[in-house]
Amino acid sequence: MLRCIAVDDEQLALDLLEDNIRQVPFLELVKTCRNTVEATRALEEGNIDLVFMDIQMPGMTGLQWINAQVRKPMVILITAYEKYALQGFDLEVVDYLLKPVSLERFIKACNRARELRPSTDEGFFFVHVDYSLVKIVFKDIAWIEGLKDYIKIYLKGVSKPVITRMGMKTIEDMLPTGRFIRVHKSYIVSVESIHSIRKNSIFLGETEIPVSDHYRAALQALTRRPG
Repeated sequence: MLRCIAVDDEQLALDLLEDNIRQVPFLELVKTCRNTVEATRALEEGNIDLVFMDIQMPGMTGLQWINAQVRKPMVILITAYEKYALQGFDLEVVDYLLKPVSLERFIKACNRARELRPSTDEGFFFVHVDYSLVKIVFKDIAWIEGLKDYIKIYLKGVSKPVITRMGMKTIEDMLPTGRFIRVHKSYIVSVESIHSIRKNSIFLGETEIPVSDHYRAALQALTRRPG
Protein backbone atom coordinates (compact mmCIF):
# COMPACT_ATOMS: atom_id res chain seq x y z
CA MET A 1 0.00 0.00 0.00
CA LEU A 2 1.29 3.45 -0.98
CA ARG A 3 0.11 6.29 1.27
CA CYS A 4 -0.41 9.41 -0.80
CA ILE A 5 -1.57 13.03 -0.78
CA ALA A 6 -3.05 15.06 -3.64
CA VAL A 7 -2.08 18.73 -4.06
CA ASP A 8 -3.93 21.14 -6.38
CA ASP A 9 -5.36 24.63 -5.86
CA GLU A 10 -8.46 23.83 -7.97
CA GLN A 11 -11.16 21.85 -6.17
CA LEU A 12 -12.50 20.26 -9.37
CA ALA A 13 -9.04 18.97 -10.23
CA LEU A 14 -8.68 17.60 -6.69
CA ASP A 15 -12.05 15.84 -6.95
CA LEU A 16 -11.07 14.19 -10.25
CA LEU A 17 -7.70 13.18 -8.84
CA GLU A 18 -9.35 11.72 -5.74
CA ASP A 19 -11.69 9.66 -7.93
CA ASN A 20 -8.71 8.23 -9.84
CA ILE A 21 -6.77 7.45 -6.67
CA ARG A 22 -9.69 5.52 -5.21
CA GLN A 23 -9.73 3.27 -8.29
CA VAL A 24 -6.15 2.13 -7.69
CA PRO A 25 -6.22 -0.66 -5.07
CA PHE A 26 -2.67 -0.14 -3.79
CA LEU A 27 -3.12 3.59 -3.10
CA GLU A 28 -4.36 5.04 0.19
CA LEU A 29 -5.36 8.71 0.00
CA VAL A 30 -4.35 10.31 3.29
CA LYS A 31 -5.24 13.93 2.52
CA THR A 32 -6.10 16.43 -0.21
CA CYS A 33 -4.29 19.79 -0.10
CA ARG A 34 -5.06 23.13 -1.76
CA ASN A 35 -1.53 24.54 -1.55
CA THR A 36 2.08 23.65 -0.74
CA VAL A 37 1.75 24.81 2.88
CA GLU A 38 -0.92 22.17 3.47
CA ALA A 39 1.24 19.63 1.62
CA THR A 40 4.20 20.31 3.89
CA ARG A 41 1.99 19.93 6.96
CA ALA A 42 0.59 16.63 5.65
CA LEU A 43 4.10 15.36 5.00
CA GLU A 44 5.12 16.21 8.57
CA GLU A 45 2.02 14.67 10.16
CA GLY A 46 1.89 11.35 8.33
CA ASN A 47 4.06 8.74 6.68
CA ILE A 48 3.61 9.68 3.02
CA ASP A 49 5.04 7.58 0.20
CA LEU A 50 3.71 9.41 -2.85
CA VAL A 51 2.61 12.97 -3.71
CA PHE A 52 0.40 13.91 -6.66
CA MET A 53 1.39 17.52 -7.27
CA ASP A 54 0.10 20.34 -9.46
CA ILE A 55 2.73 22.85 -10.62
CA GLN A 56 1.07 26.24 -11.00
CA MET A 57 -0.26 27.25 -7.59
CA PRO A 58 -0.36 30.52 -5.62
CA GLY A 59 2.77 31.18 -3.57
CA MET A 60 5.26 28.34 -3.96
CA THR A 61 4.99 26.30 -7.15
CA GLY A 62 5.01 22.53 -7.15
CA LEU A 63 8.54 22.47 -8.58
CA GLN A 64 9.81 24.85 -5.89
CA TRP A 65 8.16 22.71 -3.22
CA ILE A 66 9.84 19.53 -4.46
CA ASN A 67 13.21 21.27 -4.56
CA ALA A 68 12.75 22.48 -0.97
CA GLN A 69 12.19 19.02 0.51
CA VAL A 70 15.10 17.51 2.42
CA ARG A 71 13.54 14.07 2.59
CA LYS A 72 11.88 13.83 -0.81
CA PRO A 73 8.87 11.56 -1.26
CA MET A 74 8.05 10.10 -4.66
CA VAL A 75 6.20 12.71 -6.74
CA ILE A 76 3.92 12.45 -9.77
CA LEU A 77 3.38 15.86 -11.37
CA ILE A 78 -0.06 16.53 -12.85
CA THR A 79 -0.35 19.77 -14.79
CA ALA A 80 -1.86 21.46 -17.83
CA TYR A 81 1.55 22.78 -18.92
CA GLU A 82 3.90 20.61 -20.97
CA LYS A 83 6.72 23.18 -20.77
CA TYR A 84 7.68 22.15 -17.22
CA ALA A 85 8.35 18.50 -18.06
CA LEU A 86 12.13 18.83 -18.32
CA GLN A 87 12.36 20.64 -14.98
CA GLY A 88 10.18 17.98 -13.41
CA PHE A 89 12.36 15.12 -14.57
CA ASP A 90 15.46 17.03 -13.47
CA LEU A 91 13.93 16.80 -9.98
CA GLU A 92 13.59 13.02 -10.47
CA VAL A 93 9.81 12.88 -10.34
CA VAL A 94 8.21 9.50 -10.97
CA ASP A 95 6.10 10.72 -13.88
CA TYR A 96 4.69 13.84 -15.55
CA LEU A 97 1.00 13.74 -16.47
CA LEU A 98 -0.79 16.30 -18.64
CA LYS A 99 -4.37 17.25 -17.80
CA PRO A 100 -6.86 15.88 -18.60
CA VAL A 101 -5.41 12.55 -17.46
CA SER A 102 -7.00 9.29 -18.57
CA LEU A 103 -7.43 6.59 -15.94
CA GLU A 104 -5.25 4.25 -18.00
CA ARG A 105 -2.37 6.75 -18.06
CA PHE A 106 -2.87 7.50 -14.37
CA ILE A 107 -2.65 3.82 -13.42
CA LYS A 108 0.51 3.45 -15.52
CA ALA A 109 2.17 6.24 -13.51
CA CYS A 110 1.03 4.69 -10.23
CA ASN A 111 2.45 1.31 -11.22
CA ARG A 112 5.76 3.01 -11.93
CA ALA A 113 5.72 4.49 -8.42
CA ARG A 114 4.99 1.09 -6.91
CA GLU A 115 7.92 -0.43 -8.79
CA LEU A 116 10.23 2.37 -7.66
CA ARG A 117 9.30 2.08 -4.00
CA PRO A 118 12.40 0.72 -2.27
CA SER A 119 12.16 -2.59 -0.49
CA THR A 120 13.15 -1.93 3.10
CA ASP A 121 12.82 -5.42 4.56
CA GLU A 122 16.58 -5.94 4.38
CA GLY A 123 17.59 -2.27 4.37
CA PHE A 124 20.26 -1.29 6.87
CA PHE A 125 22.67 1.40 7.99
CA PHE A 126 25.77 1.61 10.18
CA VAL A 127 26.27 3.58 13.41
CA HIS A 128 29.37 4.32 15.45
CA VAL A 129 29.48 2.54 18.81
CA ASP A 130 32.66 3.20 20.78
CA TYR A 131 35.39 2.45 18.22
CA SER A 132 33.33 0.17 15.98
CA LEU A 133 30.70 0.42 13.25
CA VAL A 134 27.55 -1.55 14.09
CA LYS A 135 25.10 -2.64 11.41
CA ILE A 136 21.42 -1.88 12.14
CA VAL A 137 18.77 -3.60 10.00
CA PHE A 138 15.54 -1.60 9.70
CA LYS A 139 13.24 -4.56 10.31
CA ASP A 140 15.06 -5.35 13.57
CA ILE A 141 14.29 -1.96 15.17
CA ALA A 142 11.52 -1.89 17.79
CA TRP A 143 11.84 1.72 18.94
CA ILE A 144 14.32 4.57 19.27
CA GLU A 145 14.79 6.90 22.23
CA GLY A 146 16.48 10.29 21.98
CA LEU A 147 18.79 11.59 24.73
CA LYS A 148 20.18 15.04 23.86
CA ASP A 149 22.97 14.33 21.35
CA TYR A 150 22.60 10.54 21.58
CA ILE A 151 20.00 7.97 20.65
CA LYS A 152 19.23 4.50 21.99
CA ILE A 153 18.19 2.00 19.32
CA TYR A 154 16.19 -0.86 20.83
CA LEU A 155 16.24 -4.01 18.70
CA LYS A 156 13.62 -6.75 18.77
CA GLY A 157 14.56 -9.56 21.13
CA VAL A 158 17.62 -7.70 22.47
CA SER A 159 17.50 -6.24 25.98
CA LYS A 160 20.47 -3.87 25.69
CA PRO A 161 20.05 -0.93 23.29
CA VAL A 162 22.61 0.27 20.78
CA ILE A 163 23.75 3.74 21.87
CA THR A 164 25.25 6.10 19.33
CA ARG A 165 25.88 9.82 18.93
CA MET A 166 23.13 11.03 16.59
CA GLY A 167 20.18 13.43 16.69
CA MET A 168 16.55 12.33 16.43
CA LYS A 169 15.99 14.34 13.24
CA THR A 170 18.98 12.64 11.62
CA ILE A 171 17.80 9.12 12.41
CA GLU A 172 14.21 10.01 11.49
CA ASP A 173 15.34 11.08 8.02
CA MET A 174 17.23 7.79 7.59
CA LEU A 175 14.25 5.56 8.40
CA PRO A 176 11.99 4.24 5.61
CA THR A 177 8.70 6.09 5.18
CA GLY A 178 5.69 4.14 6.39
CA ARG A 179 7.63 1.73 8.61
CA PHE A 180 8.27 4.08 11.54
CA ILE A 181 6.36 6.86 13.27
CA ARG A 182 7.51 9.74 15.49
CA VAL A 183 5.19 9.89 18.52
CA HIS A 184 7.18 12.17 20.84
CA LYS A 185 10.18 14.48 20.63
CA SER A 186 12.16 11.67 22.26
CA TYR A 187 10.59 8.56 20.67
CA ILE A 188 10.25 6.91 17.27
CA VAL A 189 8.58 3.50 17.10
CA SER A 190 8.35 0.72 14.54
CA VAL A 191 4.75 0.57 13.32
CA GLU A 192 4.75 -3.24 13.19
CA SER A 193 5.98 -3.40 16.80
CA ILE A 194 2.95 -1.53 18.19
CA HIS A 195 0.74 -3.88 20.19
CA SER A 196 -1.84 -1.43 21.51
CA ILE A 197 -2.65 2.26 21.96
CA ARG A 198 -4.20 3.59 25.15
CA LYS A 199 -4.92 7.27 25.85
CA ASN A 200 -1.53 9.01 25.79
CA SER A 201 0.63 5.91 25.38
CA ILE A 202 1.70 3.27 22.89
CA PHE A 203 2.52 -0.21 24.12
CA LEU A 204 5.18 -2.39 22.54
CA GLY A 205 4.68 -5.54 24.55
CA GLU A 206 5.37 -4.50 28.15
CA THR A 207 7.11 -1.29 27.11
CA GLU A 208 5.07 1.92 27.39
CA ILE A 209 5.98 4.83 25.08
CA PRO A 210 4.46 8.30 25.67
CA VAL A 211 2.60 10.10 22.88
CA SER A 212 2.81 13.91 22.82
CA ASP A 213 0.08 16.25 21.55
CA HIS A 214 2.33 17.46 18.74
CA TYR A 215 2.48 14.00 17.12
CA ARG A 216 -1.04 12.83 17.97
CA ALA A 217 -2.45 13.58 14.50
CA ALA A 218 0.06 11.27 12.83
CA LEU A 219 -0.84 8.49 15.25
CA GLN A 220 -4.57 9.00 14.66
CA ALA A 221 -3.95 8.77 10.91
CA LEU A 222 -2.10 5.50 11.51
CA THR A 223 -5.07 3.97 13.35
CA ARG A 224 -7.31 4.69 10.35
CA ARG A 225 -4.93 3.09 7.90
CA PRO A 226 -5.50 -0.52 6.75
CA GLY A 227 -2.81 -3.09 7.43
